[in-house]
Amino acid sequence: MATMTIAGVRPAGQLVDAYVLYDDGTASHMQVLEGQEPRLARPGRFVTAEEYAARLQELHVQNAAYVAGLEAADEARHRADFEALVGLGVPEGSARRMAGFHDGQR
Repeated sequence: MATMTIAGVRPAGQLVDAYVLYDDGTASHMQVLEGQEPRLARPGRFVTAEEYAARLQELHVQNAAYVAGLEAADEARHRADFEALVGLGVPEGSARRMAGFHDGQR
């Protein structure tokens, strides 16, 4: 691992990676001085890089599913607005623009 040096300052020690899984389900990667275990700001435990990577992957999958749900709800709302406008007699092109509904069309 490369370390940064500042002229006139002696390094305090070698930095190493530390990985934490917090009790609230979040994960953290930090660099600490070798041989020193930092105090955690909230309940959690130190884990291996592999455990950290696995949890990070889980969080990415959960986030992707959450975003997909938001996008689906947004699409349904746009479609409902579009259909309501068309039902009121607004021309389809105008209704699409007003509702922000594209359904694969631009």
